Amino acid sequence: MALRKHAFCCSSQALYQPDLLVLQILLPPSRRGDYASAQEYLLGNASRQIQPGSPGSHVNSPRTALLGRWAEREGRWGHKPPPRTRPEAGRPRQVRVGGGGPGSGRRRWGTVPVLFCFSVFARPSSVPHGAGYELLIQKFLSLYGDQIDMHRKFVVQLFAEEWGQYVDLPKGFAVSERCKVRLVPLQIQLTTLGNLTPSSTVFFCCDMQERFRPAIKYFGDIISVGQRLLQGARMLGIPVIVTEQYPKGLGSTVQEIDLTGVKLVLPKTKFSMVLPEVEAALAEIPGVRSVVLFGVETHVCIQQTALELVGRGIEVHIVADATSSRSMMDRMFALERLARTGIIVTTSEAVLLQLVADKDHPKFKEIQNLIKASAPESGLLSKV
Repeated sequence: MALRKHAFCCSSQALYQPDLLVLQILLPPSRRGDYASAQEYLLGNASRQIQPGSPGSHVNSPRTALLGRWAEREGRWGHKPPPRTRPEAGRPRQVRVGGGGPGSGRRRWGTVPVLFCFSVFARPSSVPHGAGYELLIQKFLSLYGDQIDMHRKFVVQLFAEEWGQYVDLPKGFAVSERCKVRLVPLQIQLTTLGNLTPSSTVFFCCDMQERFRPAIKYFGDIISVGQRLLQGARMLGIPVIVTEQYPKGLGSTVQEIDLTGVKLVLPKTKFSMVLPEVEAALAEIPGVRSVVLFGVETHVCIQQTALELVGRGIEVHIVADATSSRSMMDRMFALERLARTGIIVTTSEAVLLQLVADKDHPKFKEIQNLIKASAPESGLLSKV
């Protein structure tokens, strides 16, 4: 080996000062005391021994290679050193910072590996160094877009090694090292459902149209109860939204239903009432928490509307005596299923009295006169 035995006798100070390390490794003992003389010696050897193409250069010598690296750093070649290669165009340069070895995942530039978790899934990917909340959300959407309900509220959480569990993403968080994040949907607190107040309630009247008259069970009864609800809404100043399913083929809302003063009447082909226009109308009404829903058919349009509204964080009250289907079996099983999901299945009288809440309410007398005659049972009593 070309290095002399004394080349490995380096002080701890030399390890942190490259020039001292060079002096102790490359030079014979006679040259170590005088730094200027040592430098001339090293440079002379560098230009003579290891310039590319020079005769007799010892390119395979470890001593010569170390000398060459030192001389290149000092910029003392007789010509410019060969240019360093750059990363390929379009590929981000990745430079590790700090310790941790090859698998640490810490980089100052380029991308950082991140494990994205959602529901029961976990998919590895990467984001630019310094990526924040918005970029993480975009990455979740690109990985799980077909499984994420965009209308729900979510929270992003970061796995904290310190606690051994996920914590809410800190304010101003930016990705700087390998990490694990997850997207968690916020659940509705079912225990808070049930209260109705006029200021936070909207009535939805779904597809009470002429062509359904001969097909829907107890259609006359639910028209009567639906009209009662709309009268109560006018008395209490509650907004009403009405839809009509494909009115060109199925006709308009039946004449017995008085649409005076309703906020919106919309045609639709979608079964659910949750249309963009309906969402925009709800956004215009401050503080909406509850929807009172009635119409046809229970197992189709009513059910799908209720589930979509609940998914958006709105509590739903379905008026059982003002909703029906062509089949009593479909009607009853739909009401049962909706009740199991936390949706409130109730009656018209219960809704109206809950909205006034007090005998001293200024509209109580009017509501009392409205419900004085009991609502028709519309086939419900024989099925309960």
